[in-house]
Amino acid sequence: MIRVRDLEKSYGDLAVLRGVDLDVAPGSIVALLGSNGAGKTTLIKILTTLLKADAGTATIGGVDVATQPAQVRESTSLTGQFAAVDESLSGRENLVLIARLRHLKDAGAIADDLLARFQLTDAGGRRVSTYSGGMRRRLDIAMSLIGDPPVIFLDEPTTGLDPQSRQEVWSTVEALAERGTTILLTTQYLDEAERLADRIAILHGGRIIADGTLAELTRLFPPASVEYVEKQPTLEEIFLAIVGEDDAA
Repeated sequence: MIRVRDLEKSYGDLAVLRGVDLDVAPGSIVALLGSNGAGKTTLIKILTTLLKADAGTATIGGVDVATQPAQVRESTSLTGQFAAVDESLSGRENLVLIARLRHLKDAGAIADDLLARFQLTDAGGRRVSTYSGGMRRRLDIAMSLIGDPPVIFLDEPTTGLDPQSRQEVWSTVEALAERGTTILLTTQYLDEAERLADRIAILHGGRIIADGTLAELTRLFPPASVEYVEKQPTLEEIFLAIVGEDDAA
């Protein structure tokens, strides 16, 4: 569903992406890990047509993001690091607004369906300013689903949320994947990647330096043993071993 080949992007003399290759299968969740400044958000911006690459190719569902950006936007949605909701409106009004901007019929019915799917029906008539962090993020993701895009990009969706709100968002993302939505998730929370991702890609030095399931990445890390009991490495230990502790700091 998502295919990236030899993607490059520089800001002046700073090369951020230096030949990125990445594949995301339909209906799967891929977590993109990397230190601050590794280029995760830059890659997401290129894939969502907000930024142009210097070299390489990227396609969404076989559609080139550089030459057919309008078609790509019709089939994708982006949820950024901060909830893009209007706090002066109610949850339902936010959803109706987006549905109307997309020129969809029965905007009210679409809003009511999404409120139900995201367990927000009781709060639908309240102003978003009264919502908790998890509720705002769930509403934000619900807004991104209007029009049923087959591909969703989640750029650090749980940044700044408390543990309970993070659990709410995780459950929401898992439900989306069960419905067949393809999800590319960037995160700095390694437990989030462990919980959600079918595959994990590590972006470092402008390239994808590791890509596989958690089990496959675990095999890259030699097991330690204490009194003949094998210790399985955590994803955090694997990540630091691959990129180096100094680079990840």
